[in-house]
Amino acid sequence: MKRRLAALALAMLLCLPLTACQKQQKLYSATWFDLFDTVAVVQGYAASQQDWDRQAAVLYDDLAHYNQLFDIYNHYDDVVNLYDVNAQAAAAPVRVGDELYAFLRWCKDTAYPATDGATNIAAGAVLRLWHDARESDSPAPPAADAIAEALRHINIENLILDDAAQTVCFADPDMTLDVGAVGKGYAVEQAARAAQVRGFTSALLNVGGNLRAIGTKPGGKPWTAGVENPWGDDPAYIQAVELADGDSLVISGDYQRYFEYEGVRYAHLIDLTTGYPARYVSSVAVLAHAEAGGLADALSTGLFCLPEQTGRTLADRNGWAALWMHTDKSTTQSADWPQ
Repeated sequence: MKRRLAALALAMLLCLPLTACQKQQKLYSATWFDLFDTVAVVQGYAASQQDWDRQAAVLYDDLAHYNQLFDIYNHYDDVVNLYDVNAQAAAAPVRVGDELYAFLRWCKDTAYPATDGATNIAAGAVLRLWHDARESDSPAPPAADAIAEALRHINIENLILDDAAQTVCFADPDMTLDVGAVGKGYAVEQAARAAQVRGFTSALLNVGGNLRAIGTKPGGKPWTAGVENPWGDDPAYIQAVELADGDSLVISGDYQRYFEYEGVRYAHLIDLTTGYPARYVSSVAVLAHAEAGGLADALSTGLFCLPEQTGRTLADRNGWAALWMHTDKSTTQSADWPQ
C-alpha cells in the first residue's frame, strides 16, 4: 500500500475552475487498484456521468489487457503473455499475438538503443535477483557472484524475434525478460491512443506515476502535474509542468521502491553496467511529447541508470526534456526542459 500511495502522490493534478462557457462539461475521475501493481487514476471532462463511465470502462479494459500481456509472474487462460514466453522461449520459438510482438520489437529496436542499453528488457536475470531480495522477509543484497553470473545473461541480441513467424526465442537459455521499466508507459500510451480514437477528448491518465494527457481541459487549458520532491521534505512538489495533448511525464527515483540494509538504501533501478542499484542521482523526470510515442517511461529509467553527462548528451542530441534531481538537493536540466 505504501508503494501504491507513493505512485498516487507522484502527480498533483491542478484543476482550474470552469468558466461559464464550459459548464456543459464536468470533471469526473476513476481510480483502480488492480493494474500493474500500483494505483491508476484517470481524471477528465465529459458531458455526462454516463459518457464518462462508458469511456472509463473501456479504458480500464485496455489497461487490464496490457497488464496481463506484460505480466511475468502469472499465466492467464487464452492469453500468451510474457510469463509464457519466459517459461518456453528457451526451448523453442513461442508464437505471440500482434500486440505483444509489436511491443517486444519496439523494446529491442527503439527503447534499448534510445537509452544506450540502460533500459534492457533482456535483463530479467539481474532484475529478478533484486526483486526477490526486496520482497524477502529479511531484505539483503544478492551475493556478488550471483550478480556477476546474472550479468552474463542480459545480452538483448539473444532475444530472437522472427517477424515472418511472429515468434520469440531465447538464444541464451538463462535469459529472461522483465519489462518493468517500459511496460506501464507503453500500455498507457497505447490505451490513450485507443481512447482518443473512441472520442475521449479530455483526460489525464496517471498509472503508477506514468502520466499521459489526452486533449486539454475545456477552453484549451493544458493539464498540470507536479514533479514530486524526491528528498522527503517540503515542498512536496518542486515544479509544476504543463502537459499538452499527447504529452507524457514520468519520474524515476530511488525513493519509490527500495529496501535498506546496514544503513544503505538499495533502490529497484539497476545499473546494468554493475548489476547494482544506480546511485548517480535521487530522481530523474522526463517530459516527452506526442512524437516520442511512449518512450518517457523507458527514458526516465535509462537516464536514472546512466551517468548524468551521458544522459545529458542523449537528451540534448534527441531533444528530450529531462530534469535531474541530485542527492545534494540541487537540480540540472536538459535544454528542452520547461523553465
